[in-house]
Amino acid sequence: MSVIVQGSTIGILGGGQLGRMTAMAARSMGYRVQVMDPDPSCPARFVVDACFVGSWEDAKAAADLARGCDVITLEIEQISLASLDAAARHAPVRPGRDLLAMVQDRIRQKNWLRDHGFPVGPYRAIYSEDDLRQAVQELGSRIYLKRAQGGYDGRGQVKLEPRTDAGEAWRSLGEQPCVAEQAFDLESEISVMVARNPSGQVLAYPAARNHHEQQILVWSALPASIPATLEKRAQELATTMACQLKLEGLLAVEMFVTGGEGLFVNELAPRPHNSYHASERCCVTSQFEQAVRAVCDLPLGDVRIMRPAAIANLLGDLWLKGEPQFERALAVPEVSLHLYEKHTARAGRKMGHLAATADTAEEAVARVMEARNRL
Repeated sequence: MSVIVQGSTIGILGGGQLGRMTAMAARSMGYRVQVMDPDPSCPARFVVDACFVGSWEDAKAAADLARGCDVITLEIEQISLASLDAAARHAPVRPGRDLLAMVQDRIRQKNWLRDHGFPVGPYRAIYSEDDLRQAVQELGSRIYLKRAQGGYDGRGQVKLEPRTDAGEAWRSLGEQPCVAEQAFDLESEISVMVARNPSGQVLAYPAARNHHEQQILVWSALPASIPATLEKRAQELATTMACQLKLEGLLAVEMFVTGGEGLFVNELAPRPHNSYHASERCCVTSQFEQAVRAVCDLPLGDVRIMRPAAIANLLGDLWLKGEPQFERALAVPEVSLHLYEKHTARAGRKMGHLAATADTAEEAVARVMEARNRL
């Protein structure tokens, strides 16, 4: 494989906050950057050399982006395969088409994980209301029903409880193919970010511990502070997966931890991930620099944690009653602010995050949540 050298141009499909932060890392490493996004005022626009406006299905815009680039990567999974193919005719696309096609369909993703021996919880593919009613009989009445395609941050899914009507749940998701997943009694949720470059070098970061409310990440901490045996298994799972998928880029592997150190893979994301924003503060190499290194076939960076850190998401809800009092948050020791330059605040929209470092991950979580509460 040939290295994409400094001075070359990296194209990013997607110009949201992940594209913005990846672009900032790329620019600091001497690369030019172009993005494609449906929003002409996307967060990345203000830190890149060019922004091509186009929907995720706009193959022409993807091709226009790729013509002026030496390599293409992505920050969102919703890019159509036709757009990926159009871009690939002009520059290598990393991660590649096969990986994205698998990740875009939750049924296909679950089947791939199961068929390749990775631990997944009980699930059923759902194509009709009758399928869902049968799944309730087989999996029990506590089920997460998720659309097979699309949806994130709690969108496109519904939780079935004992008194939930299956038909109503099916109709609420548009009567589209879904995955029904048996709900776990969780001890914790973790994720592992793994990077692999085209030359085959692979490195997994220490696991991050994540806390969600209403399926949206509230805070994440590095390290995860889990038993060493569990940490080793989680990193081995992610590394094995990256190799089997012939990953070129980043892959975030979300996992559930259950009683007795049970470990189950939840979902995959072939891009930088919200749960590793703290890597900018605590790791030798941030996930965004690592993304650039991986897709450009550079040697991967050191993933060691130098000092524990945590992040807390700032959702648009904070802005609905006026501008947050950021100076109050920044008065907390070792706290920093990262805003994504999104101009319209909406409930549930990620507008930025706070990050904090401390002597332990638990102290970092307490510190960053204190800062967020001061807002």
